[in-house]
Amino acid sequence: MVSTTPRERNRRLRMRCRGGIGTGGRREWRLGCGVKQHPESAPRIQTTTVGSYPVPDWLVALPSEQALIDATRVVFSLQRAAGIDLPTDGELYRFDVNHPDTNGMIEYFVHRLGGIRREVGRQEVAAFRARSEMGFRSRPAAVVTDPITEGTLNLPLDCERAARVAGGPLKFTLTSPYMLARTLLDEHYGNLEALTLALADAMAAQVREIDCACVQVDEANIPGNPADGPLAAEAINRLLDAAPRGKAVHFCFGNYGGQTIQTGGWAALIEFLNRLRADHLVLELAHRPAADLEALRDLSPHLGIGIGVVDIKVNHIETPEGIARAIERAEHTLGPGRVRYVHPDCGFWMLKRSVADRKLAALARGRDLYLGRS
Repeated sequence: MVSTTPRERNRRLRMRCRGGIGTGGRREWRLGCGVKQHPESAPRIQTTTVGSYPVPDWLVALPSEQALIDATRVVFSLQRAAGIDLPTDGELYRFDVNHPDTNGMIEYFVHRLGGIRREVGRQEVAAFRARSEMGFRSRPAAVVTDPITEGTLNLPLDCERAARVAGGPLKFTLTSPYMLARTLLDEHYGNLEALTLALADAMAAQVREIDCACVQVDEANIPGNPADGPLAAEAINRLLDAAPRGKAVHFCFGNYGGQTIQTGGWAALIEFLNRLRADHLVLELAHRPAADLEALRDLSPHLGIGIGVVDIKVNHIETPEGIARAIERAEHTLGPGRVRYVHPDCGFWMLKRSVADRKLAALARGRDLYLGRS
């Protein structure tokens, strides 16, 4: 950073708002998806969200298809009003009161795929608990008994429902096949690679028909298992290759009930990340040490970088000035043009709506402050 004192940094940020300094020029931009916006409305650094939004109390109390559609409309409206350029649908339809720790990130998918049994017996629980790498889960999400098929999973329909009320471009999220495989007890394939790639192929068939601005694959297990990088990259790339337009991958070090569950850092994952055929990455950084940002200098130029500047594991509301300074640090470290998106570290599902909404507003204001946008 150029500034040496808080007062001087704040002065420079105020000057950005008046157009005095900075790199806030506007230009035509694609939302990672082939959807153009006019130069005057498309900042060079986009704001986006990662996926989930707190489920409204009234949807939990009186769930119905119409209530879900209404709630999704509200989630999109709140994000766009806050200044989010590429919003998500909030993943409200995935919420399951019986599996609140991961907000439907696992069970929503595996319980609908064919070849998988959701009922888990005592001995199967014991076999799963013997696997040390999944110690944070007390039981498998399901048991693989036959070849994986699409079953009743219908991601294109899920996206279509969201698109009807989105009011503009949207990003659709889905869980990585590698992460799903790690949560299953496999009694059919006999090895992790075969199971992971079977999941990838079944999901890729649906990704081909998803019509939205950007498809985002979510992966929170590989950061703690970098040795599986080649397998995870192959599986994720099968989904990315199937995506008709924008392709993003979100990584974090776990958000299990709001807690980090994976050790390690970004430096050990650079080779893996460079294998991905994505347009951009969506990375947890607000909750991470400074060394993680430094490690991202070695990312391949073909990967746009999205940086987390909002910590979703705390209730503290970031200030626009703090977010602007985080963007400034990232651009200074990574170089001009490398930061394409700013976003929260992960989804908002475990926070109160009042907290999530204020964090969203701070995110957009901080980006605007940094770019000198009024």
